[in-house]
Amino acid sequence: MSAPTGGSEHVADVAVAGLTLRVSVRHARAGSRRTPLLLINGIGAELGLLDPVVAALPGDLETIRFDPPGVGGSPAPVLPYPLAGLATVVDDLLTRLGHGRVDVLGFSWGGALAQQLALSARHRVRRLVLVATGTGALMVPGPPSVLARMLTGRRYRDPDHAREVAGRIYGGTMRTRPEQAAEVLGAGRSGGPGDRGYRYQLLAAASWTSLPFLPLLRVPTLVVAGEDDPIVPLVNARILHRGIAGSALHVHPGGHLALLTEPHELAPVVDAFLASPADDEAGTPG
Repeated sequence: MSAPTGGSEHVADVAVAGLTLRVSVRHARAGSRRTPLLLINGIGAELGLLDPVVAALPGDLETIRFDPPGVGGSPAPVLPYPLAGLATVVDDLLTRLGHGRVDVLGFSWGGALAQQLALSARHRVRRLVLVATGTGALMVPGPPSVLARMLTGRRYRDPDHAREVAGRIYGGTMRTRPEQAAEVLGAGRSGGPGDRGYRYQLLAAASWTSLPFLPLLRVPTLVVAGEDDPIVPLVNARILHRGIAGSALHVHPGGHLALLTEPHELAPVVDAFLASPADDEAGTPG
């Protein structure tokens, strides 16, 4: 994993709630008073996948990332886990790391976990950023041909397969530069997600939805979505925006992976939201 620019980065295995999680913390530059940012990745993705966006964020912002159970450096548990249970683990992890309130960015599958964390540990989350994500099992799905290719983590292991499916499942720049997919996903550089870990992530998302509790999310929220996202069609972002009172919506012309392929366009949008003055208690972003 490349070291993002900014402060120093520390990667370690952390034991929490009977699990061992591989965790990366990029420390902020000395003197920073900003709230740390927890970034939660998409399904099957190791924490290094988020290197481009972390590198594009300013060095005075501390960032925290982790590999979910069964992905990357985090061993898979024996039994599947519910998303609410994993949110409790993440809450405990932040306590172990010595953090109080944090901002949270959830990307794709990680957006579901971020929403759950903002609900079940609302004391923990100051602001919420939801990127290329939806409301879980009850959402407007992409085409069946796209969802079928999401049932395995092969694209993380096989560069040729990643190039073959990239345009169809990710949209955006992947339609014209599918060879970029293997690089962005790290295909072939590691073993990819374990089959059990990937299945556990699928099961956790399939048995969870945020749709009924969106009105309970009073944390200032930014929803970021692409116009060409086959996995999570744009209408899902509008559902989140309308359901979360006072939320802001940023629509860009790219696809599902735009946060990773065009980080210098989207990271400033995220950073401006996190740094802007707002009435946090009222739950309305500036």
